[in-house]
Order: sequence, then structure tokens, then C-alpha cells
Amino acid sequence: MAYTLNDFCGDCRTALLANSGPQGREQVRQLLERLLSDADFRAAYLSDSQPEGRRQIHEDPDLGFCVLVYVMTEPRRSPPHDHGNSWAVYGQLAEYTEMTEFRRADGGSGAGAASLEEVRRYRLNPGEAGLYDTGAIHAIDYPPGARFVRVTGTDLDHVARLKFDPAAGTATVIENATVPG
Repeated sequence: MAYTLNDFCGDCRTALLANSGPQGREQVRQLLERLLSDADFRAAYLSDSQPEGRRQIHEDPDLGFCVLVYVMTEPRRSPPHDHGNSWAVYGQLAEYTEMTEFRRADGGSGAGAASLEEVRRYRLNPGEAGLYDTGAIHAIDYPPGARFVRVTGTDLDHVARLKFDPAAGTATVIENATVPG
């Protein structure tokens, strides 16, 4: 039986209304793995005929969570970063994403001097999803041809987030058009 984007978004609403904390977010992660297995969803949003880059395909009007798809032809490595007061679930469809999780070794929480310690490194393979809860620091690295879905707790263009430069020992605010730097 097909599992559509509308089914997924409705099930996410139900899960997050029942529990807006880590338990509800874990349910979103599990639901995303189910969505990734649906051939019609893959064809509609993540096939070779889809435009390259990032596209938002849903924003919940009440809870604010967003569903974005990524069809990437070029490799990319992000610096360590967080999602501010939001969370994210990444779900891999094609190729893989190397995920590295960090913690702040300096005990800080904002911009300025920052020291990171690597906690975990692993690969998200097709069909797998990973949860990065509020405040989690992580970096992603993927090859050409990677395709994945990211569900965020809110539109990250409206959230102050941090990116880290481990070599310089600093954290800076990620500048968006809607979040002053």
C-alpha cells in the first residue's frame, strides 16, 4: 500500500501532537524511513527528473515542521553546525551521508570561543534516517548523486543557528536572510 507525502505529514502531526519531545521526534524518524520506501514518493520528489538542489515540499501550518528534499549532483561537506532551537531528521534515499556528531567540550552554548569533541561518526545509507535533536551539533558529508529528505521542527531560515570552526576554535551565527547575524 502506498504511503504518500500527505500520509507522512498527517502521521507526523499526530506523533508530534501526542509528544512534542524526543519520543515524538523519534516517531518522525521512523515514519521517514517508511516514506523513503514508497516508490511513488521517490519518483515524485527524488528522481533523476527532479531539479537539482534543495526544495521545501511541505510546511505544517500549525506545528511549523518542514519537509525538504535534496537532489545533489555535487559533493558537499558541511562544517559542524546545530539547528538552534529546532531539531532535524535526515533520511537517505540515494548514495550515503557521512554523519559526524559532536559535543561542546568547552561547556559553552553560544557564539564565540568554542571547542568541539567528536562523539560519533557513521554513515546513513539508503532507507535509513537519523534524528538530530535540539542543540545537537553535527556535520554532513555526501558524494555526488546523494538524495535525501530532511524534516525540521521549523523553517530554519527563521532560526538562529551556530556553525563551528574547530581549527579556529570558534562558533558563529549562521546568517540567513531572515535571521540577523
